[in-house]
Amino acid sequence: MADLRILIADDHEVFRRGVRDVLEEQTGWQVVGEAGNGRQAVEMARELQPDIVVLDISMPELNGLDATRQILQVSPGSEILILTLHDSEQLAEEVLKAGVRAYILKSDAAQDLVAAVSALQRHQPLFTSKIAGMVLEGFLHSTKSSKPAQSAIELTAREREIVQLLAEGKSNKEVATTLGISVKTAETHRANVMHKLGLHSTAELVRYALRNRITTE
Repeated sequence: MADLRILIADDHEVFRRGVRDVLEEQTGWQVVGEAGNGRQAVEMARELQPDIVVLDISMPELNGLDATRQILQVSPGSEILILTLHDSEQLAEEVLKAGVRAYILKSDAAQDLVAAVSALQRHQPLFTSKIAGMVLEGFLHSTKSSKPAQSAIELTAREREIVQLLAEGKSNKEVATTLGISVKTAETHRANVMHKLGLHSTAELVRYALRNRITTE
């Protein structure tokens, strides 16, 4: 049996294959599954209960940040490693709040991936210097600002799912099928979200989703 069981979630198959090759070069490390979107990652984490999940932020159907929150509910023993192209202060802050203890950029993967997984194997955090600097900047900025920022975090988990699916162009029927709910319930969720955010068109919803990194272009 492998000493460390790893799940990889990224919507680019070639990148997943490269990550898998790097990780399985390490003695005792085994990639037990690969997911192509955030929703699949949650289901595989529920089934496989991996030790570590290597997760991208930008994924279809369910983004990596929301997938992280759900994975830590269905597989609380898993550690999450965010491996992404995105490096904003807001994202770094939200990732930390979600319970992530390792965050590296894809551009640094060649030198930092194995070290990050090794740290998580010991239940220790690892952030590259660039990410750590942004986290510190975000903290210092938040202590100076008394006005809370408008953020997608104000939405419930289900509402964020609805926003992402609608922003990706799915119809109410497709949203209902994806989430296993009735079309009427999907329509109600959509109406509630639009009202809550003060939005009046799908274009505005897409802009909101992009601005708050619920989905990407």
